[in-house]
Amino acid sequence: MTTPISPLQAGDKAPEFALQNQHDETIRLSDFAGKPVLVYFYPKAMTPGCTVQAQQLRDHQAELAAKGVVVMGISPDPVKRLTKFAERDQLNFHLLADEDHAVADAFGVWGHKKFMGKEYDGIHRLSFLIGADGTITHFINKFKTKDHHQVVLDLLD
Repeated sequence: MTTPISPLQAGDKAPEFALQNQHDETIRLSDFAGKPVLVYFYPKAMTPGCTVQAQQLRDHQAELAAKGVVVMGISPDPVKRLTKFAERDQLNFHLLADEDHAVADAFGVWGHKKFMGKEYDGIHRLSFLIGADGTITHFINKFKTKDHHQVVLDLLD
């Protein structure tokens, strides 16, 4: 059975979550209350598109941090794979393991996909800017992996 996606939108309250990061630490959205947070969902660590997106966020981390933004990447990968990804690419932000895709479901980004002739359910590459008050300020669904960081920076200006 295939599931359509129905992502949260600007104005919606971001759902609280607690997930393990690449250092096997529990990270909660509420840990960053009072700060803007970029929650970006990506399909699979260490694949070409996900790597480009993560590297661009890494390379522009100082600009994002200067605007107070905390970056969190969420995928259905296990912590062990996220650790490898973070080490291999020297990633300087939280990568969170959502193996049962409960957080992806809560944000409405888990659903039907087609890739290379295969149909399956999985995470859609979508992002959310969450304001200091926990409300989604921007739903980001139009970007290329190499430009994702710039779209985010532009929205913050």
